[in-house]
Amino acid sequence: MLKKLTSLILLSFSTLVSCAQKGNQDYQGNWIGTLPNKNSFNFTISLEKLKANNYHLLIANDKTLIDKNLKSASDEHIQISIDSHTHITLFNTHEGQTLTGFIKSGRYFYHISLQNAGSNRFKGYWNTFMIDNSLISDEILLAIEKNDDGTLAAYPFFGDQRFRGTWTSGFKMKDDVLLFKDDNTGFRFRAIFLKNTIDLEIYLSDAFINKVSLIKFDADWESVVKIDAIKQEENTDTPPSLNDGWETANIHDYGINKNELLRLLEDIHAKKLINVHSVLIANENKLVFESYFDGFNANIPHDLHSASKSISSAMIGIAIDDEIIKSVDQKLYEFIPETYQYTKDSLKAQISIKDLLTMSSGLDVNDLASEDYYQNPFNPKSWLQTVLEAPMVKVPGTYADYGSANPFLLGVCLNAVLEKPLEIYMDEKLFAPLGITNYINQTDDTETTPYFGGGMLLTSRDLLKFGQLFLDKGKWKDQQIISEKWVEESFQKHMQLQDVKDKNEYGYLWWHDTYIINEKAIKSIEARGAGGQFIFVLPELEAVVVITAGNFRNGKGNQSRDILKEYILPAIVEK
Repeated sequence: MLKKLTSLILLSFSTLVSCAQKGNQDYQGNWIGTLPNKNSFNFTISLEKLKANNYHLLIANDKTLIDKNLKSASDEHIQISIDSHTHITLFNTHEGQTLTGFIKSGRYFYHISLQNAGSNRFKGYWNTFMIDNSLISDEILLAIEKNDDGTLAAYPFFGDQRFRGTWTSGFKMKDDVLLFKDDNTGFRFRAIFLKNTIDLEIYLSDAFINKVSLIKFDADWESVVKIDAIKQEENTDTPPSLNDGWETANIHDYGINKNELLRLLEDIHAKKLINVHSVLIANENKLVFESYFDGFNANIPHDLHSASKSISSAMIGIAIDDEIIKSVDQKLYEFIPETYQYTKDSLKAQISIKDLLTMSSGLDVNDLASEDYYQNPFNPKSWLQTVLEAPMVKVPGTYADYGSANPFLLGVCLNAVLEKPLEIYMDEKLFAPLGITNYINQTDDTETTPYFGGGMLLTSRDLLKFGQLFLDKGKWKDQQIISEKWVEESFQKHMQLQDVKDKNEYGYLWWHDTYIINEKAIKSIEARGAGGQFIFVLPELEAVVVITAGNFRNGKGNQSRDILKEYILPAIVEK
């Protein structure tokens, strides 16, 4: 999602207070330790209905963390709060056999399902790192930095890079203890400064999860991290049937060249292609190829970064189908709260939903309305205020510059006119009909509204479903989830992006590209995300390809496109 995440993480926060140090110890630098229990971030949940709207909640790992009786704030569904930052919202589904909904912790809406266990009790699981097995590294690093005013900040990094990472803030020093929190997961941290070590304690709400003793080190971070090898066998056999809605088949039945895909697997293992996490191919509505790498698997949601912008576009189409939004011609400021109407001027008044969908709002998305700017922790204003106060640089609808502020505003617009929370509307209208249950919806800075600028986490199979939905003109399993009209409009070439190297044609938050394979021009409509997250919709081949990767800050973000062009398309396209 953030193009410069690391550099922003390493920025200090203006709210920091100074730290008293023990003796002359300098705590700046890198500290490393070993988690005593790699499974401590995977929780079991038990919810028992008591009298009226009262419930008994039990959350545990290898020990009980939270054991409370709580009252629901709603009579129509379960709505309970663990504290001011952690909430659970659940609905009865499948004739009362399942409770489905969200745990809201930090900026994450974790989608969960609890199954009926009898005696008015429902049980399920909450994997806060979205890793279905244990961490493949029990190492944790804490980077301590001192600012010019003498204040300290701390940034934890987990050795298992499948976890998206923390975004810490709220630093406060009490004696020799630095308190802070992770805005993503909602975890609380206590860094206790001792003579030669740091004890790092991790909490869910007020419940103690884990403690790590850290020692200082000067070596390169990657050189000291221990990764437990996970054996993964990749091949071109028929993908497994997981009862998730996908029918599977063998590539042989579709004339796909096995040798090209074997060459792809060999080059990934030989590290000629780096940081590839998954490659999936659907052909004629069947999943025909599926491989995972670096410890990823079919059950681990992957950070989509900006690839989820295309999901944001789909939600606007669904809202128009439902007549919640009148049309793409509606103006932005019809949805903006009165508090921010002062930002409206003659040019901003012209910005339409269509302009936001096509990256042609005219806002200064490369500077004062850039994601790096409005999400900068130094910025004291809200994201919405920052974007709306940014200057106009073009007339709306006349010039397209790629910028996350545009879909961010789409989320604000849709949320403003819904009668239910946006995350619930998205689940009911898109994810549940697709059978998507294992995902995270991330919020903006309000910590209440899903962020339409990017950063959802979905499994690769579910991402492939979304691409198949658009290939099939809005249908999945004979159910029309999105209107065919919206899919056609979304895939049209509305604008040409001016601030990207290839100056791609652009639809409603969908990219257009063309690949020349065996002297044939293959058109592709794509969802794209930083690091190499791609959905390739290939209409003339009746195929959808999903590739996820972890290529950040290494110049390899487009390697996924190279994989499509050099391996996958040659395997599919007849010579």
